[in-house]
Amino acid sequence: MSTASKPKSPATQQLIPLSAPEISGNEWKYVKECLDTGWVSSVGPFVERFEAAVADFVGTKFAVATVNGTSAIHIALKIAGIEAGDEVLIAAITFIAPANAIRYLGAYPVFVDAEPNYWQMDPEKVSEFLNNSCEMRNGALYNSNTDRRVKAIVPVHVLGHPVDLDPILEIARKFNLAVVEDATESLGAKYRGRKVGNLGQIACFSFNGNKIITTGGGGMIVTNDEAWARQAKYLTTQAKDDPLEYIHNEVGYNYRLTNLLAAMGCAQMELLPSFIERKREIASRYAKQLGEIPGISIMPEAPWAFSTHWLYTVLIEAQVFGMDSRALLRLLAKENVQSRPLWQPLHRSQALKDSGEFTCPIADRLNRDAISLPCSAGLSNGDLQVVIDVVASAAASRH
Repeated sequence: MSTASKPKSPATQQLIPLSAPEISGNEWKYVKECLDTGWVSSVGPFVERFEAAVADFVGTKFAVATVNGTSAIHIALKIAGIEAGDEVLIAAITFIAPANAIRYLGAYPVFVDAEPNYWQMDPEKVSEFLNNSCEMRNGALYNSNTDRRVKAIVPVHVLGHPVDLDPILEIARKFNLAVVEDATESLGAKYRGRKVGNLGQIACFSFNGNKIITTGGGGMIVTNDEAWARQAKYLTTQAKDDPLEYIHNEVGYNYRLTNLLAAMGCAQMELLPSFIERKREIASRYAKQLGEIPGISIMPEAPWAFSTHWLYTVLIEAQVFGMDSRALLRLLAKENVQSRPLWQPLHRSQALKDSGEFTCPIADRLNRDAISLPCSAGLSNGDLQVVIDVVASAAASRH
């Protein structure tokens, strides 16, 4: 490798983060307005403004802001009718939050393997389970093995790429199942020209610090169902039936987003189109330069998809590349480049062992071989090239 392409040493190179927030718009201005006016808590004009901005962007009629993405999923599932003892289909390879939300309600996740091409919930596996492992009784669907009622499907749009949703929506209609989109990683992604979050009956987003836009913490429920939106706002604000006399007829939750964080969200929404454009530029450059290296499979994008490439992720074939994904992760860390593997597949989690035993070989492979590389919207071309050079150097040193 030439001196010109050699990465800087850790002693001289600052950390290149995996996915850092980009604060470069009106964030300071809007937050200062909250501080100056005293509207800092869960009541204030920026909350409704943020809800309107997200609903308008996604194309839904309603949006309800929450303290984080997990609370959004919890409430969406509750509104969709999930109760103790029910079962909900969910992707095997995703962050644990949606599975936890299912368990909060006393229900059980049924783990569906990923399909191998785009790493999303496999519609064929969904159909196979519902048609072959379930039976209808008195208009309701039951798992033949567990005798639990199957109520909903949670397709998770993983890593900024949409799930192939039309077949899932079709079979959900056949069995009268709710479809709750977990779009927490994929704000701005499109499925066959339609934005995720506006495909099922209700959907959720996350605005954690590493997401494409951030409010530090925060989430959003979106829907076209007015009654569901009203119920979501009611439940996330402690179910107040008389806020003056503090009358509560249901158990509610302290899940409402604060005005302070919503102010940041409003500023971030103004920047979202530029963030998506930059994410796709980074993905294109990674694909072009890493795609020619033997042993690396680049992050896919289906012909029917528009991906935001939230976390740019590649697969490492150890025998061909010369090292496995974890060895590459350690090498990148030595060069002050932050990376990470994908999550432990949910069917392997001890926290979820009560759900039963599942076989999900594609999820296992993704966990073993995947590594996510730096892809912040603010990532400079120079730092991007450093990452590419480190990976290329690692491959060259093994051949």
